[in-house]
Amino acid sequence: MVFDVRRLDIYRKVPKDLTQPTYTGAVVSIICCVFMLFLFLSELKGFIATEIVNELYVDDPDKNSGGKIDVSLNISLPNLHCDLVGLDIQDEMGRHEVGHIDNSMKVPLNHGYGCRFEGEFTINKVPGNFHVSTHSATAQPQSPDMTHLIHKLAFGEKLQVQNVHGAFNALGGADRLGSNPLASHDYILKIVPTVYEDLSGKQRFSYQYTVANKEYVAYSHTGRIIPAIWYRYDLSPITVKYTEKRQPLYRFITTICAIIGGTFTVAGIIDSCIFTASEAWKKIQIGKMSVQRAERGRLVF
Repeated sequence: MVFDVRRLDIYRKVPKDLTQPTYTGAVVSIICCVFMLFLFLSELKGFIATEIVNELYVDDPDKNSGGKIDVSLNISLPNLHCDLVGLDIQDEMGRHEVGHIDNSMKVPLNHGYGCRFEGEFTINKVPGNFHVSTHSATAQPQSPDMTHLIHKLAFGEKLQVQNVHGAFNALGGADRLGSNPLASHDYILKIVPTVYEDLSGKQRFSYQYTVANKEYVAYSHTGRIIPAIWYRYDLSPITVKYTEKRQPLYRFITTICAIIGGTFTVAGIIDSCIFTASEAWKKIQIGKMSVQRAERGRLVF
């Protein structure tokens, strides 16, 4: 006795001559296909696109930096000569550097009466400050004008990602040109380590920061006014991590199968209900016509 494998078929086929096409079935089928196409394109768009997931944790993410943070500063002082402008750096590890000149550039403004200072330097991962002042000048001016415009102040690697909007250059565009020329400016920064990990697992390290500022007139021990632009910073122990993620392939396939199966099932139920209702309505109409014919026959006799 030979076992017929076809007995295992759970998808039994109905002969075409036993099926009946209907207009309502055609309409439901078209709507069903359009709906499935819409859901499929929506899921495909979500599968192709990347999602940015953020998390917070306590750690130093960039342990290979040697305890250093790269800083990029670009500031314009339109009423202070370049010979008077200098950058000083100091921190709690004992660093005290006056007139930092490495990787820095001074560009004259306003026919030499002003200056734009651009510099890149490193700071230690401890609380400290760096400030733009006239402290490194050989001769102190009588009335230094510290009105300024900050173009850029950024820490760490440059991070520009479309879906990540952070305070990586929070002081960019800060305009103090209308302030008191003899006033000192204190910018108090809270630096937050930030990590961005792409789909390949490559990590980039940057820093966001929040800022508060105050303006005041400071006097030296000799009674002279020596204004400066101070950036006092401290590091947050909290690290922000952004991770690129994409929907896995198996989930996309599962969702598509659910869309197709669910849509076909619901459409079949709707079509069956419509067809059953229409057939019942036809039988009712046929019954009424039979009654009317019988009444006419009795009237004739």
